[in-house]
Amino acid sequence: MSHGPRSGLAAVSSALLAMSRHLEVRDVLKTIVASARELLDAQYAALGVPDDHGGFAQFVVDGVSDEQWKAIGPLPRQHGILAAMLHEATPERLADVREDPRFGGWPSAHPDLVDFLGLPIRDGDEIIGALFLANKLCPDAEGGSPVPRPEGTCGFTPDDEELLGILAQHAAIALTNARLYERSRELTIAEERSRLAHELHDAVSQKLFSLRLTAQAATALVDRDPARAKGELQQVAALAAEAADELRAAVVELRPAALEEDGLVATLRTQIQVLDRAHTARVTFAGHGVKALPAAQEEAMLRVAQEALHNALRHSEAARVDVTLQRKGTGAVLRVTDDGSGFDPRTVRRAGRHLGLVSMRDRANGTGGRLTVQSAPGKGTTIEMEVPGG
Repeated sequence: MSHGPRSGLAAVSSALLAMSRHLEVRDVLKTIVASARELLDAQYAALGVPDDHGGFAQFVVDGVSDEQWKAIGPLPRQHGILAAMLHEATPERLADVREDPRFGGWPSAHPDLVDFLGLPIRDGDEIIGALFLANKLCPDAEGGSPVPRPEGTCGFTPDDEELLGILAQHAAIALTNARLYERSRELTIAEERSRLAHELHDAVSQKLFSLRLTAQAATALVDRDPARAKGELQQVAALAAEAADELRAAVVELRPAALEEDGLVATLRTQIQVLDRAHTARVTFAGHGVKALPAAQEEAMLRVAQEALHNALRHSEAARVDVTLQRKGTGAVLRVTDDGSGFDPRTVRRAGRHLGLVSMRDRANGTGGRLTVQSAPGKGTTIEMEVPGG
């Protein structure tokens, strides 16, 4: 390639690695756009993900300030050259986009685009996005940083088109993986809500069963022993209050997962309070000075905590489970400790029973963290996960 230092192998490798590092779709889109703009020395870059109604479900830009973007107005529609890339699946490299017969103008606050390079992003036969660059920057005559092009100079080359094509192929992979991750997360949240609903249902059912038996006992005693009947009725009132508390918990806790809104500490504390009410084991939580972590790390920590809690409460016969989350450098350490029956990790691996350890390790490794397991028969279990932060 003949683009100068930014198009070297190291720069291309860095761009591709950056695309695959993120799991959230929005983060992936922003990384693709920023990588393409920097790698090809463009003043502007954008990526649009089409919807089914002639517009864009998402449209990410780089090189335009937040103030400029707000002034431009609503998201663009699928028309002109953008529509051609999406519907005809063809690359577009133009010396002056304004002279193309398909050009339909832009809002008054929109920056002036001249030379243009765009490609569709394809997943097999499906077009999942359109990636484009505008205003190729000219190398400074004295070897300094590229500068905005004067009219009629520079412009994108066939080499630029080839390089953007490579980026678009990897962008398709990264975007598809991010979508699969978000779908997997949605399914996991649905499963967790279902499990939580079952646990709350069991807890409320037990309270109501006790309430019914106590009420029957009070009925039997009301004539022959009014004093004891009064005591039983007081117990009925207490059980009814507890059942009402559990039902309120069901309403509050079965709302959609609040990780993004409430943060990891608050979400963990709330879920552990529910588990403490729903199980005979004592379940506690303590958080110490933890700051906000990257979204993928918080998501992984929450899922590891849930898996470890599930194992402790369902399989270990623990009387107590303690969860701590504390700051460590820029990151955090999660620790789930129970006093249950424990196990020999080597025996579990040999027997092919992982107790979720494989998925927990995968979640930790996928965010640059690490997972350790300490356990022995009769000695309880400690699951520890550390993430680096960001």
